[in-house]
Amino acid sequence: MLSESLQFLFSGLTVGATYALVALGFNLIYNASNVINFAQGEFIMLGGMLAVFFSNVGLHWSLAFALAIVIPTLVGVLVEKLTIEPVRNADTVTLIIITIGVSLVLRGLVQIWLGKGVYSLPPFSGHAPLSILGATLVVQSLWVFLITALVVLLLWFFFSRTLTGKAMLATAFNAVAAQLVGISTSRVLAASFAMAAALGAVGGILITPITLTTYDVGIMLGLKGFVAAVVGGLGNGLGAVLGGLLVGVLESLGAGYISSAYKDAIPFVLILLILFARPQGLLGARSTERV
Repeated sequence: MLSESLQFLFSGLTVGATYALVALGFNLIYNASNVINFAQGEFIMLGGMLAVFFSNVGLHWSLAFALAIVIPTLVGVLVEKLTIEPVRNADTVTLIIITIGVSLVLRGLVQIWLGKGVYSLPPFSGHAPLSILGATLVVQSLWVFLITALVVLLLWFFFSRTLTGKAMLATAFNAVAAQLVGISTSRVLAASFAMAAALGAVGGILITPITLTTYDVGIMLGLKGFVAAVVGGLGNGLGAVLGGLLVGVLESLGAGYISSAYKDAIPFVLILLILFARPQGLLGARSTERV
């Protein structure tokens, strides 16, 4: 019984760390512009698919992974410049529809280019799983945990110790005041899309050796990352990490103890419960408006 529970826990934490990276991407863009970017899942797909493509054409893994991060980052900037910036004063629903359209376009282009096949990457190191109290943990999961933790630390350093990071925080707090002190909010928005795309690409590279990838893998990963962001508290970085891990673990436990048929439904049941009980999320602050 213990080994079975540990097995579900390891699986949930692994995929939950990926959800956390997606949720952090949602938060970056939301804080900078109040835009919910439903194309975020496609950056995960791009990261995984490009890593497979460049590896298969013979590039060294380091160059293949670097290109698989840089290209989605550039795509993120292009998406912001071509689709969001021209209509940034539009209402929220319009912006959401635009990001959904971007998602469809990116997915369609990759389908045309690389087809509908399922692709895989070899594990970063070692194929033999580790045995812990009767449960098995694949070595790739350790890479997922390690790199996710490193990304979180780098984001903390970026926002607390760098001028650009503080400018992004200032824009998130009050865009008008940030503009008055000379901060270019358009650059901040472009930077937020670039960073969100890079985070998604990293998540795609990390998870592909475990779950495989295909042109439409970003749909559910993006939606579950959004659930994680809302559960943790939309706009809260620590909440995104907590929400991602919680969604991953509950999804894995539900699939294991109830039925795998309900695996994809569990995160959406969770978001309904959170919205009813605590709409601001687990770590989100209550907002008040003086009238």
